[in-house]
Amino acid sequence: MELQELDEVVVSDSRFPIKRENSGKTVIKISSEELENNQGKTVAEIINSKSGIEINGSRSRQGEILGVFSRGGRGRQVLILIDGIRASDPSSFSQEYDLRLLATSGIESIEIIKGAASTLYGMSAATAVINIKTKEASDKKISGDFQSSIGTNQSSSDQNYNIAEFSNSAAVSGSLGNFTYSLGFSNAYTNGLSSIITEANEEDPFSRYNIDLKLGYSFKNKISLTVYANKTNLNSAYDESFGFVDAPYTFLTEQKRLWLSSKWKYKKGDLNLNGSFTNYKSDNRSAFPSMFEGNNYVIDLFNRYTFDESIYAILGANYNLDRADVNGIQEFSLIDPYANLVYVSPFGLNINAGMRLNIHSEYGTQIVYNLNPSYSIALDDGYLKFMSTYATSYITPSLSQLFGMFGANPLLEPETNRTAEGGLEYKANSSLRVSALYFNRKEENFVFFDNALFQYFNALNTINVQGLEAQLNWVPLEHMNITANYTFTERKGDNAIRIPKHRVDATVGYNISAKSFLSLTYSFIGKRLDTDFNTSDDEVLDPFSTFGIYLSHEVMTNKLKFFLNLENVFNTNFTEVIGFTTRGRNLRLGLNLKL
Repeated sequence: MELQELDEVVVSDSRFPIKRENSGKTVIKISSEELENNQGKTVAEIINSKSGIEINGSRSRQGEILGVFSRGGRGRQVLILIDGIRASDPSSFSQEYDLRLLATSGIESIEIIKGAASTLYGMSAATAVINIKTKEASDKKISGDFQSSIGTNQSSSDQNYNIAEFSNSAAVSGSLGNFTYSLGFSNAYTNGLSSIITEANEEDPFSRYNIDLKLGYSFKNKISLTVYANKTNLNSAYDESFGFVDAPYTFLTEQKRLWLSSKWKYKKGDLNLNGSFTNYKSDNRSAFPSMFEGNNYVIDLFNRYTFDESIYAILGANYNLDRADVNGIQEFSLIDPYANLVYVSPFGLNINAGMRLNIHSEYGTQIVYNLNPSYSIALDDGYLKFMSTYATSYITPSLSQLFGMFGANPLLEPETNRTAEGGLEYKANSSLRVSALYFNRKEENFVFFDNALFQYFNALNTINVQGLEAQLNWVPLEHMNITANYTFTERKGDNAIRIPKHRVDATVGYNISAKSFLSLTYSFIGKRLDTDFNTSDDEVLDPFSTFGIYLSHEVMTNKLKFFLNLENVFNTNFTEVIGFTTRGRNLRLGLNLKL
C-alpha cells in the first residue's frame, strides 16, 4: 500500500467540502488507508491515538466500559455521529453512545472535529464530534471482503500466550446500474482476563456480533436514496467494583438501527433529508439487576447552497425525540433550526459562522453560535494559516436525570460550554504539515449527583479547562510517513480524574516493499488522578509509555493480505483505572481476503 501524501485534503467542519487551507479548524481524518493499517484493533483503540482525545478503558480488558474524554471534558460532552446522524442511548444514565457496539471492519473513515460544535450538530457537541462513516458498496457488480484474526488477551503479570481473542467479518457488496447493495456480518470474542484485579483472575468474557445491510438507488444522478439497517448484540461479563471482588455479573445490550438518507441535487446546491430510528435494550444482571429500553428518533432536513466559489450557506432544522423506560415511559423532544455561512475570500480570509436555536420540551429555548475566522497565506508549495474560534454549546440533562428512579430532578437546566481557541497551521509542501493550537473552555451549570441529598443538581461552580494541541505530519522519505501529536490539558474546578495533563502519540509507517508495510507506534500518558471508590480518596497514577508494532504483507496483490499486530511490546505494567486489569504484551495475527 502506498503511503498517503499530504496534499490538500477535504474536511467537513462546515458540512461543505472545503480545501484544508480554507478551513478554520484542525480536523482529524482517519482515512480508509489508516484503518486498513490498523486491522484487528477496536474503534476505541484507533481513535485513542489522536490528539486531544483520551478513551479511558481502551487499554483494559476488552469489553470494559469506555469513557471518551476530549479537551478535559466528560463522555457526554462528546457527540458520536454515524453517517452524519446523532447516535446516543436514551436509556443510559448519561445518554452516551457505547463505542463497544461498533465493528471496525464496517467503517470507511472517521472524522474528529474538536471544540464546541453545537451550531451544526446540536446537543452534546461540546468538546468534540466524532463522525463515523460506514463503508460504501463496491463499484463492481459483486465483491467480497473477508477478515479473520486470532490473538492473546493477557495482562503484564500473566504472559501465558493462550489464544483468547477471535474476530471475523464478511461483507458482500456491489453496484448494479443505479442500484447499490452491501451486506456485512462481524463477530468478536475475547476471554482470558478478569475485569477486576484478583488472585483468582476469573475470566470475564466479552462478545459482540453485528449485522449490517445498506441499499442505495440513484435517479438520473440528481436524486439519491440510501437505506441502512443494523443489528448489534453485545455481551460483557464484569465484576463487583465495590470491594474489588470477582462476581458473575453480565451486561447485555441489543441495538437495532434503521437509517434513511435522501438527497436532491440541483444546479447550485442540494436538499437533504436524513432520519434514523434506534432501539436499545439492555439487561444488567448483577446484585442489583435492572433492565432498560430506549428509543431515539432523529430527523435532519437541511439545504446546502453555493452562491459562488466563495460563499456557502446551509439552512436546516433538526428534530430529536428520546424515549425510555425510566421510572415509567418518559420522553423529551428537541426542535433545532440552524443556519451556517462560510466565506472563502480570494485574498486568504475565511469565515465560518452560524447560529442554532434549541427548543426543548422540558426547559424551553437555548441559543448557541459559532464564529470561526481564519487567514491563509499562500506559499510556493503550501500555506501558512492562522485560526481562531469562539463557540458555544449545550448538553441536555438525560431522561434518567430528569425523571429516573434515583435522584431525578425535573427542574434541571442544560449544561453550557463556551470554547475559545487560536492557533496556526503550516504546510511547507506535500511532505510536511505542522499545527499548534491553544484552547480555553468554560463549563457551567453542569449536572452532578449530590450523594448527601441523593439527587441531581446543576452545579454553582464552573469548570475551566485550557490546553495545547500540536500535530506533525511528515514524509521524510519516499516510502516513510511520520505522524506525531502532543496534548497538554489543565482542568480546574474539580478533581479531573482520568485526564492526563501531558500526552504524546507517534507513528512511523514504512513501505518495506510494494507488498509489505511496517508501522511503529509510541504512546506516553502522563500523571493523572483517579478515585479509589473503596476509600473515596483520589490517587495520583504514575505515567507510562507503550510501544506497538504492526506488519502486513500482501501474498496476492489487492486480494490476500496477512497482518501481525504486537501491542505493548515491552510488557509495561500500568494502571488505567484503579483496581481494574490492563493488558500487557499481546499478539494478534490475521488475514484479509478481497474477491
